[in-house]
Amino acid sequence: MTDTKSKGKTKEQGASAPSAAEGQQQEQRKSNRGDRKGRRSDRRNQERDSEWQERVIQIRRVSKTVKGGKKMSFRAIVVVGNEKGQVGVGVGKAGDVIGAVRKGVADGKKNLVRVPLTSSSSIPTLSNGRDGAASVLIRPAAPGTGVIAGGSIRTVLELAGIKNVLAKRLGSKTPLNNARAAMVALGELRTHKATAKERGISLEQIYS
Repeated sequence: MTDTKSKGKTKEQGASAPSAAEGQQQEQRKSNRGDRKGRRSDRRNQERDSEWQERVIQIRRVSKTVKGGKKMSFRAIVVVGNEKGQVGVGVGKAGDVIGAVRKGVADGKKNLVRVPLTSSSSIPTLSNGRDGAASVLIRPAAPGTGVIAGGSIRTVLELAGIKNVLAKRLGSKTPLNNARAAMVALGELRTHKATAKERGISLEQIYS
């Protein structure tokens, strides 16, 4: 009797052992799949981040008067663009420079503007933008002209992917206002095809 019982126990243990091993293998497969998905998502995020370029226009130390005295912090103005028709201007404030720049990049990506580019990497029409006391005039240029602009306006146009353009600053010299005015001017740009569609006329009538 004892022999039969021991044989039955060994059979049960032998049957349960492979099932436990199979469960461990399945768990390992699931974990491997999860790791692969995580790696793919990380690669995609890295590719997306590599497309964007960041340039710091200005870093200033600012102070805020509080009950105990003055609280010092840093303000960073950052321009973010992919040189493919998307650009944004962001402002970040933090207790250190790195944190302020990081916040400025995040703010710039939230306020992106899509710019219509021509075949010669220029803008389709003349545009004028205004923000506060700053006014910016942007007009298209022939191939080979380059980016004729200065200050923060040049940075915005270069990161937008515009390579042939003429820009003039009219008014305030503040970098933040000029950058935002340039963003307003770029945001108002429309292609001839889009304008014809909005007016309900043919493209030939616009050129004539």
